[in-house]
Amino acid sequence: MTRKQRRSLFIGVSVAVLATAVALVLVALEDSIVFFYSPSDVTEKQIKPGQRIRLGGLVEEGSVKRGSGTVIRFAVTDTIKSIEVRYEGVLPDLFREGQGVVTEGKLSSTGVFDADSVLAKHDENYMPPEVADMLKKKGVWRGADAPQKAK
Repeated sequence: MTRKQRRSLFIGVSVAVLATAVALVLVALEDSIVFFYSPSDVTEKQIKPGQRIRLGGLVEEGSVKRGSGTVIRFAVTDTIKSIEVRYEGVLPDLFREGQGVVTEGKLSSTGVFDADSVLAKHDENYMPPEVADMLKKKGVWRGADAPQKAK
């Protein structure tokens, strides 16, 4: 075998080993690659309490309740299921009911989602694409072309 053939064989075997490793990692992390879970997904996939996830959906109308200090409780919904969220901190300026939101934190044993960060929409026409896709899948999309509720 010539030097060029050995080099080609070595490169081919290296690429095959690397591709196999990447494939194994992607299969192992299949459920963790999701950007966020909707409230229905949390129920269906039976997310365990204490597992760190992102929860996304719409802030449910009439659910925002301010507690003592900087504690805020609100519900995130995909219009099928809702999950109560507890957040301590300052909410983004653009946070409001009926708008898309993605929260990051852990589900408690009581079913309340303890968030340590809240990401709100960008402007009045923006909704995170993942939230919009999830709402379209569930058949409840209220896009720019759909009639909006009066505020």
